[in-house]
Amino acid sequence: MIKIKRNCSKAKLKSCSAFTLIEMVVVLFIITLLILIILPNVGAQRQKAEETGDEAFRSTIVTQSELYQNENDGKVPSLDELQKDGYLTSRQFKHAQKLNIKP
Repeated sequence: MIKIKRNCSKAKLKSCSAFTLIEMVVVLFIITLLILIILPNVGAQRQKAEETGDEAFRSTIVTQSELYQNENDGKVPSLDELQKDGYLTSRQFKHAQKLNIKP
């Protein structure tokens, strides 16, 4: 902790300027309040980013499925076939419970 030198003698202790306990509590309260305001927003943004990533992955699956159909005479592939033939490297979603691909 940083120590600040003050020109205070014991006789002039009341005229010496320093933080009081009340001022310190107010500062800590303001910092705590700011942290409580910021933290929920960070969590919401993280959730939104993960959902956007899942949506992008769904779009990739649809695009790769169409590419597979064009190269294989219109055969509709399963996710296993897309992964086995190298069209997809992964088929896991972080937060999606169910995958629906609409033709």
